[in-house]
Amino acid sequence: MSWDEAVRTVTPHVVKIETPDGYGTGFLAFWNHDRSWCGIATSAHVVKHADDWQQPIKIWGQDQPALLLQGSDRIILLDGSTDSAVVLFSKRELQLPEAAITLLPVSEPCGIGVDVGWLGYPDLEPNALCFFSGTVSHHLAPRKAYLIDGVALSGVSGGPVIHVPSVGAVQIIGSVSAYYHANKSALPGLLVAQGVSHFLGVAEHVRSIDEAHAAKRKFEAAQKQKH
Repeated sequence: MSWDEAVRTVTPHVVKIETPDGYGTGFLAFWNHDRSWCGIATSAHVVKHADDWQQPIKIWGQDQPALLLQGSDRIILLDGSTDSAVVLFSKRELQLPEAAITLLPVSEPCGIGVDVGWLGYPDLEPNALCFFSGTVSHHLAPRKAYLIDGVALSGVSGGPVIHVPSVGAVQIIGSVSAYYHANKSALPGLLVAQGVSHFLGVAEHVRSIDEAHAAKRKFEAAQKQKH
């Protein structure tokens, strides 16, 4: 799969997340069992202030009007240690693909030297979803993160970092978190991509809740049949 094909595959899953203080990027991480609500992954620093103060946020899908979420309309699960967050909300009129892109298992980290790409909305062109690419320079195992030889601009934070493991396949290995550069110079630095451990953990928790509710409904139905 070429980068062009990978971008076309991933683009429908990418959203812009606007807060009263700015904006960042996010992507569809998972659905609940009946796709009535979804989990949007992003960086914690994109939504933390809005969550702390229960400010409204807007979710912009591709070529769609913004979905306005008040504090009572969503649940934001933050993990500050990994700069990761998941925004849970009822999708309402927001149109997103029926299946999320596969998240790379934590037990199978992306190798050093692997080519990766990422998408986001840079503040230079806030309405243009842009593609960037680079190479994995190092896997920060204790932090569950990657250092990538590539550029991250303001606004791209929270965007999906992807790689193509085989023909016809694309996986998300993490989200854009930060950008390191020496002495504030204009020379290229290192992008920090946070792994997907928090997103996988939240998805598993949601799945467990769904299964518990399904088991409860099944049990209650069985009890009604007995009577």
